[in-house]
Amino acid sequence: MTTLWWWCGLGLVLLCLEMLLGTLYLLWLGIAALVMAVLCAIFNDMPLALQALNYAVLSAVALAVMRKLEKRKPALRVGQAQGEEIGREGIVIVAISPMHPGKIRFSQGVLGSREWVAYANTAIAEQQPAKVVAVEGNSLRVAPV
Repeated sequence: MTTLWWWCGLGLVLLCLEMLLGTLYLLWLGIAALVMAVLCAIFNDMPLALQALNYAVLSAVALAVMRKLEKRKPALRVGQAQGEEIGREGIVIVAISPMHPGKIRFSQGVLGSREWVAYANTAIAEQQPAKVVAVEGNSLRVAPV
């Protein structure tokens, strides 16, 4: 059996493992192995040491390209505010003091909810408007309007 088929087999195994694991590293290693199979088909008398060296270089280049492409994507922050909720106004429905949290209600949902536990540095009475100044975990920091 020629080395061409070994490289094809290795490439397909790595691609199958990638589908199971979803790491993206094995994808590039599998592609490099399939490229090696093509190179072995073109240069059928390539020595095994040169094949291994070519595979190492192809894998390193493929992983470097993947890392560079990964850095270009902005980080996805699931479930976290990205600044667009700062400044939104709502009505305080449970009084807020610096020592005790209260609740605030919005006409439209903020991050998927209309009512939030709210903290403030100053006292805010019920039925008073307040605006969001920060998202702190599962609660909001608000200030009077």
